[in-house]
Amino acid sequence: MIDVRTTLQRLREAARRTVRDAALPTGPPLRLSRRARQFDVLVALALGIATVYYGIDNTDNIVVREIAPGVMHVVPRPSGPGGMAFMVTLAVIASGALALRRRYPLAVLCVVTAATLATPQSVLRLTFYAFVIAVYSAAVYSPYRVATLAALPVSVVLVGTSGNSVIPIIPNEYVVLLILVPMAVAALGLRTWKLRTDEGRTRLFALEREQAEALRRAVEHERARIARELHDVVTHNVSVMVIQAGAARKIMKTAPEQADEALLAVEAGGRAAMTELRHVMGLLTMSGEDEETDEAGRAAELTPQPGLDELDTLVGRVRDAGLPVDLTVTGPPREIPSGVELTVYRVVQEALTNTVKHASGATASVTVAYEPERLRVEVTDTGGRPGADAATGNGRGLIGLRERLAVYDGTLSTGRRLTGGYRVEALIPLEAP
Repeated sequence: MIDVRTTLQRLREAARRTVRDAALPTGPPLRLSRRARQFDVLVALALGIATVYYGIDNTDNIVVREIAPGVMHVVPRPSGPGGMAFMVTLAVIASGALALRRRYPLAVLCVVTAATLATPQSVLRLTFYAFVIAVYSAAVYSPYRVATLAALPVSVVLVGTSGNSVIPIIPNEYVVLLILVPMAVAALGLRTWKLRTDEGRTRLFALEREQAEALRRAVEHERARIARELHDVVTHNVSVMVIQAGAARKIMKTAPEQADEALLAVEAGGRAAMTELRHVMGLLTMSGEDEETDEAGRAAELTPQPGLDELDTLVGRVRDAGLPVDLTVTGPPREIPSGVELTVYRVVQEALTNTVKHASGATASVTVAYEPERLRVEVTDTGGRPGADAATGNGRGLIGLRERLAVYDGTLSTGRRLTGGYRVEALIPLEAP
């Protein structure tokens, strides 16, 4: 059996929830522009003037209507100063409230409905047109949708049943106009809504495309940066290690001491490569750990990116690989950004790596010149025969160098020398000291 008490309790809860929801807005309040407020005031003023004139013109008049053949009905209207003041007051209240029809649509509907119901039946047109505008405004602009859906039918039914067959609210010649105008307004509103929806959808799609394109470019840029770092780190150190290991293999039986030195150089190059790789991978992973431990379990110290101070070490490793290299620094040293120092280091590293791979038996020279407005880096070699791994090059290293230099408005020029060998020159603008 149905529990009556439970059913009543559920009904009370539903009613309480409905009342609570009716007091909550279902959307943000409408933000009115200055032009919209001016338009509402003009509408209220124009309708107020027209209805006040209508009220004054119909004071003290007697309307005689024929309700049947030979049967006449006399409809009295308010008369005297009191009647005129009453009708003017109703017209002003109903029309003046429309100035706030978009800011407080539901309150305006209640005020205009009350004024319409207080209007005598003989002059219902005095406030009816203001009522139509108030109904439209509440339906379109009210953020309290639940309360509006409840108030609109009540207002329409109350006002619709307030007339009589003798004095209709709307003249017969205006009935068609009253039907067509709401249809036109509704059609215009639907068209405007569709245009705004399409425009919003287009903007949303364009924004999504821009975000996807920006994300793609960011991914490509980051991928290229990682590829440059890995190429610079791996290619140089591995090339030196391959050459040293090959030399050690050839002289291991005839000159064990020299082979031992070559293997020590391989070990040093491997450690340097692991250090730089650990740094690059640490930037990629960002695990959040404060320290990393090496093979012996000791905390590995974070080291800065290599700069100009590390050129001597770089040149020393290349010398140990069997390539004679001279390092020359000209001009007074200056304070330059760390990013420029890393770029210079990578230029020298890549150029010497290419010399080791493609010019076996050559000699090389590195020149770093501090000039008044720029830093010039030049790496040259005398030429030689290609090494065993020369065919593995793909030109990506030089492309990466150009991209690095472009960040600082620098340029890279490469090419063969007339006297033989190869030349790499980088020019990086510097601020005047």
